[in-house]
Amino acid sequence: MIQHDLTDDELELTKLVREFADEVVAPRSYEADRTKTLPLDVVAQMGELGLFGLPFPEELGGQGGDYFALCLAIEGLGRVDQSIAITLEAGVSLGAMPVFRFGTDTQKQELLPDLLAGRALAGFGLTEPEAGSDAGATRTTARLDGGEWVINGAKQFITNSGTEITRFVTVTAVTGESNGRKEISTIIVPNGTPGFTVEAPYDKVGWHASDTHPLTFVDARVPEGNLLGERGRGFANFLHTLDEGRIAIAALSTGAAEGCLEASIDYATKRTVFGEPLSRRQSIQFTIARMQSRVHTARLAWRHAARLRDAGKPFKTEAAIAKLTASDAAMDNARDATQVFGGNGFMNEYPVARHYRDSKILEIGEGTSEVQLLVISRALGLDG
Repeated sequence: MIQHDLTDDELELTKLVREFADEVVAPRSYEADRTKTLPLDVVAQMGELGLFGLPFPEELGGQGGDYFALCLAIEGLGRVDQSIAITLEAGVSLGAMPVFRFGTDTQKQELLPDLLAGRALAGFGLTEPEAGSDAGATRTTARLDGGEWVINGAKQFITNSGTEITRFVTVTAVTGESNGRKEISTIIVPNGTPGFTVEAPYDKVGWHASDTHPLTFVDARVPEGNLLGERGRGFANFLHTLDEGRIAIAALSTGAAEGCLEASIDYATKRTVFGEPLSRRQSIQFTIARMQSRVHTARLAWRHAARLRDAGKPFKTEAAIAKLTASDAAMDNARDATQVFGGNGFMNEYPVARHYRDSKILEIGEGTSEVQLLVISRALGLDG
């Protein structure tokens, strides 16, 4: 693991999260995956450790850290359990960060303390049945009526939207038209709002312990003051949030790739084949060496993007590169680790099997690999 560029505080955080992941998260992962249940007591412990508050100011209940610190924690958790890691990533990047960045003082004071302490979660409703990568195709609408927003539409694949501690979801909705284009705004919708239904959870290929639901809105009414940020700026604001999220997903992917690497080294040194350790076979050595190379490259990529973000410098392209590189590393390492494990790699009780199922979504969520390629190519001036 690259450590020379970390401060003493960052090294301490890395050690803290690694111990928590190994001692608390990992022993629960198989059962949580099997039962498709998010262990809220683990989420509460993450809150007590301050993980949900890492990149927020202390005066709001945060830890006074930065986005780099958050990504260190996400990587450390992703090494043993991607479902837990994405719960933290979405809870911060998609739940609390939009309120922190675009909310009014009243919204911040009311919503952030519990989010930053891990006592509550929140989701962000952007994706729709007809609007995924093309988020500008949003069909959910919100109109003002008597000082309230009346919301109609549907969202899908929304993380942290239906847990017992979910406080609200922030949704993008068409609130009008400007110069012939949709005016898209973001609105806070508390859970339990009449007309707002959290549908049954998805039957997913992976991330089984992560809470993910489709949402339905039928004349759901919330106060006009629930508008988050400037009216008509919802989509633009979310694009910035998405850029940051790509760094976090890259960190998660790096953790997953490292988890596969560590498991493969351990298995290959202990597994005996034809009277000698599997690790003595050159084909296995080369496979694991490639896995290490991918982890190293992915970690360099996300750390570079995160440092740029925290320094206030442009990072959009670097975030796309990190996300593309790291998600490929996670998927490739999961496939190679499963091969190293042989038949055991096909058994869900082994972490590599879960990583094999979990890692595919890393190439899709927060912008597909094709979207990342589009962002990178545009930065090179190839869009004409």
